[in-house]
Amino acid sequence: MPVHIREQAFEPFAEVQAYQQQIEANNGFAQYGATAIFVGTMRDFNEDRQVSSMTLEYYPGMTESALEAICAEACNKWPILDSLVIHRVGDISLNDSIVVVAVWAAHRAAAYDANRYIMEALKSRAPFWKKEITPKGSKWVQNNTKCE
Repeated sequence: MPVHIREQAFEPFAEVQAYQQQIEANNGFAQYGATAIFVGTMRDFNEDRQVSSMTLEYYPGMTESALEAICAEACNKWPILDSLVIHRVGDISLNDSIVVVAVWAAHRAAAYDANRYIMEALKSRAPFWKKEITPKGSKWVQNNTKCE
């Protein structure tokens, strides 16, 4: 259940496909019947403020450990076969992919539920710090967007 933190841009669907092909080549991973994928993208607003770009910072080692623990929790809660988390840091522009979370399971319910769990836990517990750049200057975000 790999976790990657990257400063460079990535194409989320190519990353998921490459990882799935690697799994299939290594051990025949044929038991999965569902793959749930979430992609988070840089948008141009937050809480009714215009945002033109942002900077994401993290604590190397600590952030990866937190994400790995979250993925392990999901594995203990649902019968998932594997997961993949890739998260951007550094300077991020509009429409850039920020995060991809992919979960493989035999059935869709487990894949959906585990994917949402990982993403919500990532937003609320993983040590990332976000500074938004707006027309009025920059601002460190104190709280994440509330989940539904």
